[in-house]
Amino acid sequence: MPEPDKAVTVAREWLAKADNDLKTAAHTLKLGADCPTDTVCFHARQCVEKCLKAGLIVLGIAFPRTHDIEVLIGLMPKHVRFPLAIEQQRRLTEYATAMRYPGPYDVPKLSEAKEAVRLARATRHEVRRLLEDEPLF
Repeated sequence: MPEPDKAVTVAREWLAKADNDLKTAAHTLKLGADCPTDTVCFHARQCVEKCLKAGLIVLGIAFPRTHDIEVLIGLMPKHVRFPLAIEQQRRLTEYATAMRYPGPYDVPKLSEAKEAVRLARATRHEVRRLLEDEPLF
């Protein structure tokens, strides 16, 4: 883990990347019926992953190289509760690979893409709330 001051810098970088993923997902949703929902879901889950990693960095908790949302949430202190049910965590994790490359998968409906963005916003909010006493913003 980085030194405390370096950790804040690194966490800021992770949060900035997470914000960009969320902006991309939310903006793409505006295409409505023409929206590439797989892209929205991928960027929404990227936001979730990067927010979680930023939180873990600031809290001084080492994490493995993983895209597994359930694993990352499992590393958080027990008093931290995220607004993601296990099924939602697993579905977000699937977006890391299933949606990123060509292959057999069900293209998400627009409602599913909207839900992915909602979950990304909720996770972002929770991580920022968790870190509000840290000099991140």
